[in-house]
Amino acid sequence: MKAFSESLATAGLKLDRTPVEILQVNIGRLCNLACHHCHVEAGPRRTENMESATVDRVIELLGKSETIHTVDLTGGAPELNPHFRRLVIAARALKKQVIDRCNLTVLYEPGQEDTADFLKENCVHIVASLPCYSKKNVEQQRGRGVFDKSIEALKLFNKLGYGKADSNLNLDLVYNPTGPFLPPSQEKLRHDYKVELKELFDIEFNELFTITNMPIKRFLKDLERSGKLAEYMELLANSFNPTAAKGIMCRSLVSIAWNGEIFDCDFNQMLEFPLGAGRKTIWDLNSFNELENKPITFANHCYACTAGAGSSCGGSLV
Repeated sequence: MKAFSESLATAGLKLDRTPVEILQVNIGRLCNLACHHCHVEAGPRRTENMESATVDRVIELLGKSETIHTVDLTGGAPELNPHFRRLVIAARALKKQVIDRCNLTVLYEPGQEDTADFLKENCVHIVASLPCYSKKNVEQQRGRGVFDKSIEALKLFNKLGYGKADSNLNLDLVYNPTGPFLPPSQEKLRHDYKVELKELFDIEFNELFTITNMPIKRFLKDLERSGKLAEYMELLANSFNPTAAKGIMCRSLVSIAWNGEIFDCDFNQMLEFPLGAGRKTIWDLNSFNELENKPITFANHCYACTAGAGSSCGGSLV
């Protein structure tokens, strides 16, 4: 298989970082679920959680940036971090859009009874994982009982005004394949989700994002156990799309770990691949502007972001 760097060179692509527009903060790896495909390997027993001083520094740097328009909060289940709400409120006060990557079921955890109301009050953009509209497929990935709780959470968000055509409360869903294959057409799947969820559960949402499974961590282990790793990597490499590569998210996004380390993307963070500009923490920078035009760390897992229609935290790229 050709190395990812070779594919970039063959396509004549040199992908350095542009101004940072999206600050993705992995606020912790604690989660109420332990999904089979989770590249973070999050779960109920994880103890890594961003501390107060680290949140303070993120807010301080965010206040210095004129180019960052979005703060993308992820985990784990980001809502389980005790400083989650303070970070949301501070980012909104700085006029930044805030995304909460919500697994939906977290709303039914102890202490989260008013989380949905909090998200509405702060006009937080919800990006919720629902890997299928089929109960069987969802619970195969995410565990027994998850589908029903997810549906109830979506109904709750709808009741609050999320996902409605005349509302400014955005509710987007995320699909990822259940196995070692590329996602189908995002547009077609969005239509199918719209029809099925409306007819079966009277649920509405705004957009659907299709995301290719990243061959790292838990999904990588599944591929190795099933003997399908080489086949999947060949599929990704053979589907390399130079047009998608030009739009990869790491060009305008940086990823902050729970301990304040900075990475080119959330996937590199989980692999502990240093920032292309050299290993740094949020205490090493005076401004995120210092990362502009700096190199990005690439490896073969990056094929997942550039295969077919491309894949990013915002769905397909072309």
